[in-house]
Amino acid sequence: MKLLENKSAIITGATRGIGKGIAVEFAKQGANVAFTYSSSVEAANALEEELKTFGVKAKGYQSNAADFNAAQELAAEVQKEFGSIDILVNNAGITKDNLLMRISEEDFDKVIEVNLKSVFNLTKAVIRPMMKQRGGSIINMSSVVGLKGNAGQTNYAASKAGIVGFSKSVALELGSRNVRSNVIAPGFIETEMTDKLDEKTVQSWRDSIPLKRGGKPEDIAHACVFLASDMSAYITGQTLSVDGGMLT
Repeated sequence: MKLLENKSAIITGATRGIGKGIAVEFAKQGANVAFTYSSSVEAANALEEELKTFGVKAKGYQSNAADFNAAQELAAEVQKEFGSIDILVNNAGITKDNLLMRISEEDFDKVIEVNLKSVFNLTKAVIRPMMKQRGGSIINMSSVVGLKGNAGQTNYAASKAGIVGFSKSVALELGSRNVRSNVIAPGFIETEMTDKLDEKTVQSWRDSIPLKRGGKPEDIAHACVFLASDMSAYITGQTLSVDGGMLT
């Protein structure tokens, strides 16, 4: 028995990195996957085909999670196409790093809009169907930075900390309808983005982590599978750090 058999999931920002890792792992565990992407049509088509090889239904939607109406339309389309929305993974996010002295209002607003407002938009779009079916799991992607802060990332840290408070409130509001809301806070995860960094810098980060390595997208995906599945049926309002012990 696969852990996510007969469940349908929406995953935002899934064509690379952590999002892609989650989509593949969900499909392996039997979930039908609807995923969003912003611009990379080729990558989206390739991912759609890859997910289908696991014998599940998969479809990519070009949709901007930061746009309220687009999020409502997406949820309605997925509901129609897949028949249910059992899992939502709010993973889409961006960074626009700078010291507070130099950060522009535009760069602050943009990060809050894409990282935090998108979580509100999509959560609001799926809770009605989830409440109606009396079941659902919402998983919001925060960050170690949202829990401890980081110089040069006031906008990113604020957006990721906001996700934690938002998710706890949703857990309190929807618990009686058996809709769960949890947070995953990844640490240093090695993806296409980190491949561009200087190897010495990356190694020094690895050395500072108790488990002495960076995380892989699969490490986050496995935690998501647990929180999406019935194995975590009595867990809501929690933040799970998947960071190799960074915050210990």
